[in-house]
Parts: sequence; C-alpha cells; structure tokens
Amino acid sequence: MRLAVLGGGGFRVPLVYGALLRDTAKPRVEEVVLYDVSHERLEAIAHVLRGLAAGHDDPPLVRTTTDLDTALRDASFVFSAIRVGGLAGRTADERVALELGLVGQETTGPGGIAYGLRTIPVAVHVAERIAALAPRAWVINFTNPAGMITEAMRRVLGDRVIGICDSPAGLIRRAAAALGLDPAHVSPGYVGLNHLGWLCGLSHQGRDVLPELLADDAALRQVEEARLLGPEWVRTLGALPNEYLYYYYFAREAGAAGPGPTRGEALLEQQERFYAGVLARPGDALPQWRRARRERDTSYMAEERGATGAGERAAADLEAGGYEGIALALMAAIARGEPATMILNVRNGSAVPGLPEEAVVEVPCAVDGSGVRALAAGALPGRFLGLVQQVKAVEQTAIEAALTGSERLAVAAFALHPLVDSVTTARRLLDGYRARVPELAAVFPD
Repeated sequence: MRLAVLGGGGFRVPLVYGALLRDTAKPRVEEVVLYDVSHERLEAIAHVLRGLAAGHDDPPLVRTTTDLDTALRDASFVFSAIRVGGLAGRTADERVALELGLVGQETTGPGGIAYGLRTIPVAVHVAERIAALAPRAWVINFTNPAGMITEAMRRVLGDRVIGICDSPAGLIRRAAAALGLDPAHVSPGYVGLNHLGWLCGLSHQGRDVLPELLADDAALRQVEEARLLGPEWVRTLGALPNEYLYYYYFAREAGAAGPGPTRGEALLEQQERFYAGVLARPGDALPQWRRARRERDTSYMAEERGATGAGERAAADLEAGGYEGIALALMAAIARGEPATMILNVRNGSAVPGLPEEAVVEVPCAVDGSGVRALAAGALPGRFLGLVQQVKAVEQTAIEAALTGSERLAVAAFALHPLVDSVTTARRLLDGYRARVPELAAVFPD
C-alpha cells in the first residue's frame, strides 16, 4: 500500500513512520510519500526517518515531493496534517485574541475560527485533487480544527474522509487506569465535537463505573482532566470533560495573557532551532528530534496546568503515544477488515440528537473493511447540548464564509462563538487576523 502524508515535513511525522515500522501485519504500507510546501522541512524529516529505519529489515520506502499531485497519485491512504500559514499563523491566532482579552488558543475560540477560515479553501482543494487522482483512497484528517476541516472535506469526499484526535482516547485511558481497569476492556460513553466532548459514562462488564471514579478523590487525582478543571467541578458536571473544555469553563483565566510566550511562539522558536540543527548536523537528526519531542510533550498545556495546580503530565501519558496510533489502528481496521470501535470525527446522521444530520461529531464508531459508522451516542443533557449546538453553528458558518469569501459570514462566525463577547469584537478579530495572516487576508481581501 502507498501512504501519502500531507504536511510531510511536520514535526510529528516521525511518530507515524515509527508506528509503521512496528506494524508487520499484511497488507502493510510499503511506500510513504511525504508532501510539503517546504523542501527544507522535508529534507530534515527525511533525515530523522532514515535514523528510525536504521536496523529494520525492509522498512517502508520514503519519497518526498513538493508537488501535491505527485504525492496523491495512486495512494491507498492519505494522512492530511497541513498547517496553512505555518506556526507564524498560529502565533497570530493566539495573539490577536489575547490582545482583545479573549482566549488565545489555536483550535478553541477565535483562534480556531481564524485557523479554519484560512485552511478550509486549501483543504477542499486537496479533497478535489484526491477525488481526481486517488478516488478510492481513504483520507484520515489530522488537520485542525479537525471537526470543521473534516466537515468541509466531506463535501467532496463524503464518507471517505474521517477526522481523528487523540484527546478522547487519552481521557478514556486515564479514566480506566485510575480505576485499575484495562482501557481495552471498557466501553466509553463519549460524545461531542472535536475538542468539545465529555466522557458521560464508562461501562465495564455491563456496569457504568464512572460514578465510582467521580466519587473517589484519590482516583480523580490520577486523571489529568480532573486535576486541570478541579474535582469539584467535574462532579458538578457529572462527567469528565475533554481537556479543551478548560477554555470554556475557565475562559476568564485562559484569556489572561501571561508574561511569557504563547504556546505557538514557544513552538515556533523550538522548531526553527530543531530544523536548522538537523540540516546543519544531519547525522544527529534522530537524537535531536527525540530531545525536541520530549521538550514539546512535557510543555503541553503547561501554563494551564500551572495556573490550576494540576502539576506535570504523568510519565505514562508521555509514553502512551497519541494520534499516530489511532491513525494506524483506523487504517488497519479498514485495510485488513479487522473490526474495531474507535472515537472518530464522522457524519452525525442520528448519533447525537439535536444536531444536524450532516454535522461532523466526535463519537464512538464501528470500523471495518467497509468503512466507518457512527454509533448511537444518546441525548446530551441540556448543560452540554446547548454549547455543542452553538459551536457547531459557528463551525458551519465558518465553512460557508471560507468557501464563499463572505466577510459578513466570517464576522458572524466570530460573533456567534460563546467565547467572543460582542459583534464589535468580532469585527476587530477579523481585521486583526487579516492584518497579520496573509493566508487569511487572501480569503477575505479588503
């Protein structure tokens, strides 16, 4: 099989290749084609992959290209992990919002809308090229905001595009481990949108054990999400929220910019140092990548954990892996016909009552050789449903704005978001992003 990785010069691509090296079942990926707009980043990541492959018998062949059509032609699977505007765009996503006293986060709130507005036209173009050159390929979308981008790409690719995120799997793994249970032997009642979902139940041997976890102080302290949002609040909710709900439930604290760099600014500095270092010392590429990865993983949501006293990330979380494992498991289930149940971003249908059928939701899904099917998630309680409905309306408004170039709809997408406090602020957000991000200005020219 041939796998095309879009955003192939990205820092996390070695995680995907490492997972492929460990995958020996048939059929397996024999060729990986890395596509990126940056030749230099492709070259650096290729050096890291060569280090990973050393000592392995018959590793997947790696090719690199800056031509999209070359990458897509005859692909069986496509991993899409593009970042339109690069990390410089992410820093603007964060800073423009923070300067207006709002949450400055790359996928949640104004930053997520800005990221989506400039990414959707590119993602839809990619989908059109996939439809033309690899119409039987399955597309696994990593590109954030994952739910919004997947929903936009579905207009071209339908059910053959599936969005993934590692946050729900991590939450479920931590919840099960806190109760001394094997995560493989629990059934999660998880429901919501990407970066906006809740673990509302956790079934083990036919019994919901989530109430036991919520009642146990010592067990809750083992769950990062409970430490981040506070045990009292998760008990009040009666569910364990995805970590990104911090930005909704603690919006005032999250919108208060600290004196240091934002997450995007820190990553921009780190990655510039990493890529330059690899190109200067290619023989040392793999150790450099491992050091940078450790630094990146341990600093994830560090400011938020510090502000709430949640402490450092658990060592088990750092070693457990993330989205690369989910992507490979999804690919194996489809390619080999091995049935699996996974939490994915797919068309709602009737899985989540109260949301449009065409909306992309994040719910447990049945996966096999025929594809992916959303499982019924049941009705969300009102304290969750209203927020989900509002954010989904924002996502769908942003999609229409990006595809039509409508400034009016772009302002509406910002103004309708629960983390934006006025229409005037929404207009200032759009103006601020246009001034700082050329890729967004190209979608909504003055």
